[in-house]
Amino acid sequence: MSKQGNIRISSENMMPIIKKWLYSDKDIFLREIVANGIDAITKYKKLVDLGEANQGDEEFCIKISVDKDAKTLTVEDNGLGMTEDEVEKYITQIAFSGAADFLSKYEKAGGEGIIGHFGLGFYSAYMVSENIEIFTKSYKDGSEAVHWESDGESTYLIEPWDKTERGTRIVMHILPEEKEFLDEATIRTLIDKYCAFMPYNIYFNYQGKDDKPLNDTHPLYLKNPKDCTDDEYREFYRKTFHDYHDPLFWIHLNMDYPFRLKGILYFPKVKSKVELERGKVKLYCNQVFIADNIKEVIPEYLLLLNGVIDCPDIPLNVSRSFLQNDRQVQKISKHITKKVADKLTGLYKTDREKFENCWNDISVFIKLGCIKDDEFYSKVKDIIVFKDLNGSYKTLAEFTGRKDAEGGQSENTEAEGTEKKEEQKQEPVTVYYVSDEVGQAQYISMFKGAGLNAIVCDTFIDPHFISYIEFKDSGKYKFLRIDADVDSALKEDSGSADDFKDLTEAFKGALKNKTISVKPEKFKNADIPAVINVSEFSRRFGEMNAFYGLAGADADRDMTLVINTANPVIQKFIGLDEDKKAFVANQIYYLAMLSYKKLPPEEMDEFSKNNMSMLGEYIQ
Repeated sequence: MSKQGNIRISSENMMPIIKKWLYSDKDIFLREIVANGIDAITKYKKLVDLGEANQGDEEFCIKISVDKDAKTLTVEDNGLGMTEDEVEKYITQIAFSGAADFLSKYEKAGGEGIIGHFGLGFYSAYMVSENIEIFTKSYKDGSEAVHWESDGESTYLIEPWDKTERGTRIVMHILPEEKEFLDEATIRTLIDKYCAFMPYNIYFNYQGKDDKPLNDTHPLYLKNPKDCTDDEYREFYRKTFHDYHDPLFWIHLNMDYPFRLKGILYFPKVKSKVELERGKVKLYCNQVFIADNIKEVIPEYLLLLNGVIDCPDIPLNVSRSFLQNDRQVQKISKHITKKVADKLTGLYKTDREKFENCWNDISVFIKLGCIKDDEFYSKVKDIIVFKDLNGSYKTLAEFTGRKDAEGGQSENTEAEGTEKKEEQKQEPVTVYYVSDEVGQAQYISMFKGAGLNAIVCDTFIDPHFISYIEFKDSGKYKFLRIDADVDSALKEDSGSADDFKDLTEAFKGALKNKTISVKPEKFKNADIPAVINVSEFSRRFGEMNAFYGLAGADADRDMTLVINTANPVIQKFIGLDEDKKAFVANQIYYLAMLSYKKLPPEEMDEFSKNNMSMLGEYIQ
């Protein structure tokens, strides 16, 4: 006998809110409906294990189908099904959790794998449906099949039906404006996104036993690491992230205490070192996809990696602010960070050659992690390497020879105290660095010629990272870019600046419209007429402002043109007439500037015209 009733909700205005705002992404409805089916199967299998239900020889599975003519999307499971009373209880009472009720009854027997809320999750389907029908039959002996239907407003219809098989079929009548969900390619994409690792086979438009499921019910991350091969890890990576570049290496997470956590984190090959490339860490709960890149679980800097994390102990259907303050979530996050640090230090110690070969790809991630997380920095600071001008990779301790840079415990407190006193007496070690090996080639040539070395810091994060090291290891290191000063090893003693006062004033006068300081120095290399120096503080301040889009980003106002008094052209400069002085001074200025940065268009134009003029005189 048919009967009608009212959906029991606290307000008649709640349904429109649920339909429009329950989830930020409409397509997540498919995950909710399929997850309910997975729960129904899991519950039934648990009842079979408890001897409260019988299992036939059928395959437990989910079948999804599209009927474009009828404009329906159907999801069917062969789980435990529902009686009429259960339909009214779990469907018409919004947000009443069927899973919670089931667990309360069978918690002593264990209820692992049951994750869904057959309530609000079911109603997510109304975001794309104008009407929904449920056809269900309970596993219980003597139960009758039931048909339920509602347009999602405030009424429903429930009546007996003639369904003979145990399980539930949900038929969604798709809204005209949501017709994309009747497209087979769209549904296949959503199954791949949300249902890729669900624990029972999922079929689409099922035709027969020869059909292949669209999901992997036993994903690699659930296996014991010792049972996985490198080829399996690479294949899983390619299939999951659609990246046909092999990962550099990976970390397999596998623990059951004090919390359950399984997963694989991959270090991908970086395509560009000048910008931060966001990876994708997929978070699952009992093989059901939750979301990508949940920074409350995965620290933000680890989101540069690709990976799959499955953690049944993460609370679902709660706000992100709750996740931030949940102690269990914080422990999980710290454990993941520790495992990453352990992997990196282990690779450095056991296979340094591979570590160095990977450095260009992983350095940005490691440096960002250090800046974001002091604890991470303390774990990896001794394995951070820098490429030098000879192409070798060295830690700062190796590069500078400063022994106290490496950690380690003293054998006795007296020795430790002595070391600390000696460390306090040491002056900071100056570490020169290069930010552009091509643009700063002139400075590099001078350095190499003088037997000096520098490290290469050419990623966007390096200016922040070296400032961080100076702060964290206060008093140990002072970083200067190779063009910040003329190192004493590059110069010869040539008397005081007053000895070249006339030369300096003549040079400044010849530059007329150029706002720049001029300083004389005698270089050991006489071939270079001049270089540009900018104070480290001014340049870093300018770079920081530029990075954040703030005013005052121009460090050029603190530039100094250092003229080389050993250079033959500079030595003859005083004897030139005024026109030639202006011409020569400007060309030397432009040559020095080109080794520092790009010239603005008007200066580049003048420089080109001067060169053409010289060529014209040369061929006459």
